[in-house]
Amino acid sequence: MLKILGPAQGRFCDGVSRRNFLQLGTLAAGGLSLPQLLQAEALSGISKSPKAIIMVYLPGGPSHQDMFDIKDEAPAEFRGEFKSIATKIPGNRICEHMPLMAANWDKFAAIRSVVGKADDHSSFHCMTGRSQFKPQPSGGWPSLGAVVSKLQGSAAVGVPPSVGCSGKESRPGFLGASCGPFVPSGPAASDMTLNGVTSARLDDRKGLLSEFDKFRRDADTSGLMDGLDTFNRQAFEVVTSSRLVEALDTKKEKRNVADRYRGTDGSILRDFLLARRLVEAGVRCVTLNFGGWDTHEKNFVTLKKQLPNFDIGMSALVNDLHERGLDKDVTVIAWGEFGRTPRINMGAGRDHWSRVSCALLAGGGMKTGQMVGATDRNGGEAHDRPVHIGEVFATLYNRMGIDTQSVTLTDLAGRPQYLADLEHQPIRELV
Repeated sequence: MLKILGPAQGRFCDGVSRRNFLQLGTLAAGGLSLPQLLQAEALSGISKSPKAIIMVYLPGGPSHQDMFDIKDEAPAEFRGEFKSIATKIPGNRICEHMPLMAANWDKFAAIRSVVGKADDHSSFHCMTGRSQFKPQPSGGWPSLGAVVSKLQGSAAVGVPPSVGCSGKESRPGFLGASCGPFVPSGPAASDMTLNGVTSARLDDRKGLLSEFDKFRRDADTSGLMDGLDTFNRQAFEVVTSSRLVEALDTKKEKRNVADRYRGTDGSILRDFLLARRLVEAGVRCVTLNFGGWDTHEKNFVTLKKQLPNFDIGMSALVNDLHERGLDKDVTVIAWGEFGRTPRINMGAGRDHWSRVSCALLAGGGMKTGQMVGATDRNGGEAHDRPVHIGEVFATLYNRMGIDTQSVTLTDLAGRPQYLADLEHQPIRELV
């Protein structure tokens, strides 16, 4: 998992700081070594399919009724300032501030009735598909990227399946540190290249590492250290490979392609572009945080600035995947920790609302160009076809070729655990 932090953007209402960042393989955290990642990859029996997931996480909780669930006929105190516009698909309407997605709606699908989340500024639900308030197995539930890393590994030689830096929003859970991230950002970024390092110096580093490992093996009587030479060798192959470094360098993107990702202020929405480059290079999971959606005040002022860039970034990313023939293999999902209150408050904002929220999906060979589920007249309850977060995760795993009805992973107590509750199956409208 790689997390590239952007400019600070204040704090959520609960005091938690937030920044824009890009995580790769997000969905796993830890702080482990690259050899450990490679060892987990080998143990899982790596799949070389090109399938991948891009998760656009919207921290703070996006206002579902101001995006994909506009209530044009509701009273003003519920409806708000925004109007809906027609999309390419008759009968499907979305917010007026997302015209690019509207014009390409045949490539998108929105779930307007997501349930199963909690009133908490935590990405736990989005990263694991589980309720944080129910008992967890020893070690905790693993997040999506950790599971995918464990079961499928990377999609290309020289690219680890989980690349990034740890964060509280993504945990490897009972899968352990071996499913955590390789960290090329921050001080470790220099380790991704051999700038100024001669082959002799590299050999010296290999020799020193070998001596440390020999000492560790000599001191270990359990046999757990056996075979680490193989993984250390593979780790050096990743570090000395140019594949990941090339993907991270968005300046090498063709100008006409990069321009599609240009935001309203004229700058490139780099995280969206980088996400596509990374899955193309073989990274399995890319999670990018976009914006700040905790709009207790000035909801409409904030969204008028934020929605156009979200529209540009998502449209550019999804169209890019289609043009490159990646739309059948790469699944894209955008969602946040909960929705917002149907009634507008005295500060022209919307407060937390966990009873229902929305999700936007694309790619993965899914049946797009539709709306799944609906809320009541004021957008407060899932009125038609409630979709549990477990169903969303069953769908994501399904698109990766993983059967949640049969595949299990062993927890720290030696018990097999299904990847999603068995009552939650892939969303029938999409797969």
